[in-house]
Amino acid sequence: MPRRRRRKSSWPVRIALAILAIPALYIVAAIIGALIPINSGWKEPDEGVTIYLAHNGVHVDLVLPAEAEGLNWRPLVPKSDMANVPADARWIAFGAGERRVYLETPTWADLSIKTAAVALTGGERVMHVEWTRDPAYAAKEIRLTSEQYRRLWASIRAGFELDTRGKPIRIDHPGYGPRDAFYRGVGKANAIHTCNQWAASRLRLAGVEAPLWSPFVQGLVWRYREAQPVKR
Repeated sequence: MPRRRRRKSSWPVRIALAILAIPALYIVAAIIGALIPINSGWKEPDEGVTIYLAHNGVHVDLVLPAEAEGLNWRPLVPKSDMANVPADARWIAFGAGERRVYLETPTWADLSIKTAAVALTGGERVMHVEWTRDPAYAAKEIRLTSEQYRRLWASIRAGFELDTRGKPIRIDHPGYGPRDAFYRGVGKANAIHTCNQWAASRLRLAGVEAPLWSPFVQGLVWRYREAQPVKR
């Protein structure tokens, strides 16, 4: 009997399947990366400096005390850089992300296809800084040793592009509110080096257990304790 010839898939179908496969592979890789720990031998100390991880389900910030272990953020990101910071604000949230996403999308409804494409393929990284009275809004907390905190502090500072005086370079942007500001960052942000991966990398550099790769916030925050009210 004559063999039936297999129908060759048309190029449009192949291209469509390839396009659909990319996000699926990305998600699978993110799940695997989130489950592989770096610094797996890390143990949270009984005493030390507590930091917080604040997130909205999409993006995570690292929240640090304005001053601890002899390290002071005030000369680098002073309250005067913001419109109106409460006098009793003693904590600072740090985040890193792609410039267009940060500056041109105050809400997710403002995110355009063009901006999303730039963010995925690679755009300028900027740093977002926000002063806060109380980090209790944060979802998770981590206690660090003095050495781990110092490493974290240094790794966050290294994310800022500095001027000739060694000061972070503020971007001319009003921010999202009266307590925050944007600064020029170092490097690029893209689908691999996301805002959440930046935070995970800071923790890894501090010596804290963190995922190998976590482009999504869920792959990072599940490892840490629920945040407790801050004692004043």
